[in-house]
Amino acid sequence: MPHALLLIPALLLDALFGEPDWLWSRLPHPAVLIGRAIARADRYFNRGAARRARGVALLLALVLGAGLIGSVLACLGSWAEVLCAAVLLAQRSLADHVQAVADALRLGPADGRLAVARIVGRDTAAMDGPAISRAAIESAAENLSDGVVAPAFWFLVGGLPGILIYKAVNTADSMIGYRTEQHERFGWAAARTDDLLNLIPARLTALILAALTGGLRHWPAIVAEARQHRSPNAGWPEAAMARALDTALSGPRAYGGKMRDFPWVHPAGNRQPGPQAIEGAVRLLWRVWAVLLAACLLLALI
Repeated sequence: MPHALLLIPALLLDALFGEPDWLWSRLPHPAVLIGRAIARADRYFNRGAARRARGVALLLALVLGAGLIGSVLACLGSWAEVLCAAVLLAQRSLADHVQAVADALRLGPADGRLAVARIVGRDTAAMDGPAISRAAIESAAENLSDGVVAPAFWFLVGGLPGILIYKAVNTADSMIGYRTEQHERFGWAAARTDDLLNLIPARLTALILAALTGGLRHWPAIVAEARQHRSPNAGWPEAAMARALDTALSGPRAYGGKMRDFPWVHPAGNRQPGPQAIEGAVRLLWRVWAVLLAACLLLALI
């Protein structure tokens, strides 16, 4: 399987170098370029009538554009595919950002709040230590699926066009895929397509996490809790991570100054996690990465 063979060095490069500041301080990251295009479209087209149709047109443009760019870059050779795939994977940066929360929390809640605010979208000003830890672990679980497993999966399926299309859709969902008055119609296509593209990777991430930690016996509970989540996909890796660490996740939290009463995931787990639990999540990130690498080696031999 040629894409599997190319994904092996891409995974290794991302794990070794991540997102070096010396490079991305001089050049715009591909995700930044995609984000700029979406932001401009949001400003100019998210107005007036037919917002849903305009959002569908934006999504089609993103998919066609990403697919075309990926096809052109792939023609440059295997080295271009490997480098581009490495850039679009986020294993090292995710592990580093989550570990930074554990390191900051050891200095105190104020430092922990500053660190976790860089990786979550919820209100952090009133968070105590356990809330900071839960937020970091939930971010680790969700972004393991969105930033590592899903891009790897779509590279295996569709090569460079596949991973670029996924990245474009996922970025659009993160920017305009909200159920707000401003974006519910314009971002509808991006949100639904992102749900579809993450359908398999989210469940695959949960399955790997459960298999690595002896949690397959808890699979029915993981499935039940995942289905209670507000997202059709994010609940799967989150529920599996909660069981893997024996830590209660989710629960009430604030967005935009308003408390939201979300149900607990694995409510019988530890509700007072600290930096050690965050570090346990980081170790699991790397164990899942190792499974992906081993799977690529196996597929390359078939």
